[in-house]
Amino acid sequence: MNTAALHKEALRQQLLLRALWADAGPGVAAGWLRDAPPRAARGLQAYRANAGALAERALIAAFPTVAQLVGAESFAGLARALWFAMPPQRGDIGTWGDALPGFIAAAAQLADEPYLADVARLDWAVHCAEQAGECGAVSGLERLAEADPAHLLLRPAEGLALCRSAHPVASIWLAHRSEAAGRFAGVREAFASGQGENVLVWRDGFKAAVRVLPEADARFMQALLDGQVLARALDAAGAGFDFADWLAQALRQGRLQAVEEHPPPVADA
Repeated sequence: MNTAALHKEALRQQLLLRALWADAGPGVAAGWLRDAPPRAARGLQAYRANAGALAERALIAAFPTVAQLVGAESFAGLARALWFAMPPQRGDIGTWGDALPGFIAAAAQLADEPYLADVARLDWAVHCAEQAGECGAVSGLERLAEADPAHLLLRPAEGLALCRSAHPVASIWLAHRSEAAGRFAGVREAFASGQGENVLVWRDGFKAAVRVLPEADARFMQALLDGQVLARALDAAGAGFDFADWLAQALRQGRLQAVEEHPPPVADA
């Protein structure tokens, strides 16, 4: 296909997408759709219905807690609204949805549920952790005994994330996975006291693990995730932080990927 033909096909597809996502209908792509107008209108209607159903299925898989909190009907509308505003840019629908937390935070009709965007961030972190590769042996671990902490970077495992929230998001998330009779009592108490939570998420085997962190641990993890050297991460954590205990847990639970020198050593000439 020559350049002119490629350009024409790209333009046809752009107009088709405008017709698909806009309320203007097939008229916006008149002359570019291969079918007659009545058939094109029916086709676009079917495309819209299928796209909406696909959006709902994709998001409910990644955001099950949000879906339970808002209810099936509202979540379906939310999924379709996100698809309309921010459609997928890649072929793998499983990678679509990272914009939902920000979309929720910006939605005026959800302003009365300020915790919902952070619950969505936690849901997405869990989804990403479960898609991440399994952590193997930690490379460069011996450097901890040899190098200055000011020249060491600790690389967290793939998929590890920290969600820092002014709301009890881990308590909400865990309560929705419990069958205990009083599973929401702790959530109500946390809201009443204005309790926020720092939540660490990582892949543990084939599932994601969710853990509430003390403030010192959260400051340390945030520094590592921001790419700070070990010395600065320890400074951020403060005097009460037990690095030896953290390291033992990180190794046991597969939360550390590598220990690297920064800057890397210069190779011999």
